[in-house]
Amino acid sequence: MGLSQAILTCLIDAPHSGYDLSKVFSESVGYFWQASQQQIYRELGKLESAGLIVSEVIPREGRLDKKVYSITEQGKQHLIEWMHKPSEPDVVREDLLVKIFSGGLVPVSLLIEDVTRHRRIHLEKLLTYGEIDKGKCPYPKELNKDEKLRNLVLKAGIKYEQAWIEWCDDALEVLKNLSEVGR
Repeated sequence: MGLSQAILTCLIDAPHSGYDLSKVFSESVGYFWQASQQQIYRELGKLESAGLIVSEVIPREGRLDKKVYSITEQGKQHLIEWMHKPSEPDVVREDLLVKIFSGGLVPVSLLIEDVTRHRRIHLEKLLTYGEIDKGKCPYPKELNKDEKLRNLVLKAGIKYEQAWIEWCDDALEVLKNLSEVGR
């Protein structure tokens, strides 16, 4: 997936200014596709040049004009064509795993600190996803099609964080045993 598809996805439901789009992005697809506000603004220019989105400048008295972006029919068609292509699993690029792999070079306590930090971060994300699930999906059987599809993505995020927490717990057990043995 590219950033362009993630942005187009955020524009399906409603037009947004660049600022609002960054906010919508971070509160939706941003949980599994990271992009800075600068990257989003750069991509908006490319998408507009390609005819996948259009912008409208809205004058505001006493403030800078607001530029609002909307997805075009061509943009929707681009997303549909992209969705017809098979998705490949993303390549794992995880610094922590490389550190563990070469962990014999440093004291085990350093690895324990890093794994503990990772566990805390994954736990915080899991708690966030749990709050979203409680707030937006209290009655899963009553969700419409779009809500059910988005709930599936949320469930994937929950399982991903749970798996990482479980791995961190296993890793901490091994590392603490290594620390006690003095290896």
